[in-house]
Amino acid sequence: MIMKQAATAILGLLGAVGIARAQDADPPAPAPPNPPPAGRSVSWVKLVPNIADDQKQIWTFPARLTHDHYWAPFLGVVAITAGLVAADPWTDKPFRNTNAFHGFNSVLSGTYTSIGIAAVPASLYAIGLWRKDSYARDTALLVGEAVGDSEILATVLKTADRRMRPGEVPANGDLSDTWFESPGGVKVGHGGFPSGHEIAAFSVATVIARRYGKHRRWVPVVAYGLAAAVGFSRVTTLAHFPSDVFLGAALGYSVSRFAVLR
Repeated sequence: MIMKQAATAILGLLGAVGIARAQDADPPAPAPPNPPPAGRSVSWVKLVPNIADDQKQIWTFPARLTHDHYWAPFLGVVAITAGLVAADPWTDKPFRNTNAFHGFNSVLSGTYTSIGIAAVPASLYAIGLWRKDSYARDTALLVGEAVGDSEILATVLKTADRRMRPGEVPANGDLSDTWFESPGGVKVGHGGFPSGHEIAAFSVATVIARRYGKHRRWVPVVAYGLAAAVGFSRVTTLAHFPSDVFLGAALGYSVSRFAVLR
């Protein structure tokens, strides 16, 4: 019963980022706190074409590195990811033989986090309809677009690297030999690198934080804090290595900020 109540509380917090706009002002249709992204039109009809255009931006990004001056952050992400990959066999071991995170893992299981991630844009869109708030509706659609873009990217990478998850490595197995070893052969999205939950969580958090964070300083803290909690849960449940989670967070942020919101 306690676990169910805790799970409900977590999902409520995830949805709170979406419904904050409804609690903030008395007028039925207040002015948007931040201006919509210039030149970026979003709707249900344009959702698929926008995702297609985003994918072009994402996959051609390496060709624009020298022009867009993104070398420093790009190399930073690569270096940190490489360091975490090298350290994964040691950083993951403390979570393999402990029950200290049992309650935490019960609340932030893969199923509950998926529901929570989906609850944010759904609740935001519903509130936008209820309050006739086009800014909230557009934000919800941008969240959906960002998650779609991120999951496409993650699926391609997972299929290519076929990395084993920590829970798939035998008790005395070699944690440093996990690449191209995922059980079941080549399957779409079957690998563990990067984390699909974390790339989605940071995609949602980034759109919410960028669209609502200017005048509500607590929104980015809550949004990114919850996304980080999702990532930590993927490590404690042995679903992912720390490097899987870090790259998922970095990609989710980058896709949302630079491809979706631009």
